[in-house]
Amino acid sequence: MCRLFGMSSAPARVRATFWLVAAPDSLEQQSRTNPDGTGIGVFATDGRPVTLRQPVAAWQDHEFALEARDLESATFVAHVRYASTGGLSIANTHPFEQDGRLFAHNGVIQGMDDLEAELATEGPGLCPAVSGSTDSERFFALITREIRRRDGDVGAGIIAAARWVATHLPLYALNLVLTTPDGLWALRYPDTHELYVLDRPGGGQHLDHTGTDRSLRVHSQDLSDAACVVVASEPMDDDPRWRPMLSGEFIHVSPGHVLSSTVVLPDEPTYRLQLTDLHPEVAASQGAS
Repeated sequence: MCRLFGMSSAPARVRATFWLVAAPDSLEQQSRTNPDGTGIGVFATDGRPVTLRQPVAAWQDHEFALEARDLESATFVAHVRYASTGGLSIANTHPFEQDGRLFAHNGVIQGMDDLEAELATEGPGLCPAVSGSTDSERFFALITREIRRRDGDVGAGIIAAARWVATHLPLYALNLVLTTPDGLWALRYPDTHELYVLDRPGGGQHLDHTGTDRSLRVHSQDLSDAACVVVASEPMDDDPRWRPMLSGEFIHVSPGHVLSSTVVLPDEPTYRLQLTDLHPEVAASQGAS
């Protein structure tokens, strides 16, 4: 299945010589089973979102890996894709950008005609433009609409959009990470795919670990001092502080290493899809390890 990664060290800016893209034996290993796109999103010092996206596996894109080594930001979002909907193109490669925010999603949402009809109720030009063909980008458009309706309240917008999808559309999973220059939000829903969180204090702890299955490697001199919160589809090392998020759990990381967590979707989706309900190619994307 696709892999999600998010990190906040805000307000401290750190270099991205780590997390998913730095070590040849990390993202390269993952991208061999998630070969349909690689992307990482950060924010420049002026708050401008910057994305590096290619519709190929990381191990095939050495230029991307070299560029990503030098990225510096207070928040990061990254994604390696196993395509379920939408062809292989930059437009369909995560993370996506809308209203200066970055977003990546892992899962499947069906009923795109219904979702597009809901977005169309806002009127021409009032919803963000969608350039690709994925369910993920359309879900992001719904989130953006709900944030606009709530005067920029990101958390309230995400929750409202997720609740609408959970009520009205067939879905398999809604796991997501959304970032701004100084904030990170993540949702796990329902319990289909795992999503983990690590609340890691600073204070001189050097970070240099390899996961037990070597699928991800972490190495960062910067984070020996900076505190951070990490969200990932799987524990990235053997740190015992990794914990699985609950189904329906929603977290927000604000500047100063402030982490809040609450269950916002305690009930099952109205139309929960099983793996057997999916087209074989889509099912393969969700079942791949």
